[in-house]
Amino acid sequence: MKQIKARNLHRDLGYFYIGLIISFAFSGILMNHRDSWHPDKYVVETKAIFVKLPAEENINEKYAEELGKTLGIDDKMRRHNVKKGTFKISFEKHDVEIDMKTGKGEIVSFIKTPIISSMMKLHKNTSNWWIYYGDIFGISLIVIAITGTLMIPAGKFTFKRRGWKLALAGLIVPLLILLFV
Repeated sequence: MKQIKARNLHRDLGYFYIGLIISFAFSGILMNHRDSWHPDKYVVETKAIFVKLPAEENINEKYAEELGKTLGIDDKMRRHNVKKGTFKISFEKHDVEIDMKTGKGEIVSFIKTPIISSMMKLHKNTSNWWIYYGDIFGISLIVIAITGTLMIPAGKFTFKRRGWKLALAGLIVPLLILLFV
């Protein structure tokens, strides 16, 4: 009876969350490689610019917003900074980078990638209701994992005889990464 309840719970939670599991897995793979390419957006135009910049101490949020308007960018500004001699401004649909010494730079215009950017947003979303839903999802994944260990009633492929070794091996990899990376 215990195996039947575990199997039913495992199956039903798996069915309920299959879309979210696939979406998180797919967008997680994309996010792992976001330093190499931007899966959630793609460039539609790159435009060279020249700007006479003030001294770094005079660059603030107001200056960045006004410069964006001067450059013809009507997006909402997200952030700005000066690092390693480059002034960067990030807007919702544009990125601006300008060399502090030469004033040479570029405006990169981009569009969000349909479907992929929405899936990636799930990983980044911090609204209260989504956090609670994510907690329930996490607990459900734990239940799916535990019920999976109870589903095979007898034989050489049970968790007790074989599964614990694979589970231990699967746990060792992230522990080694945490310790050495």
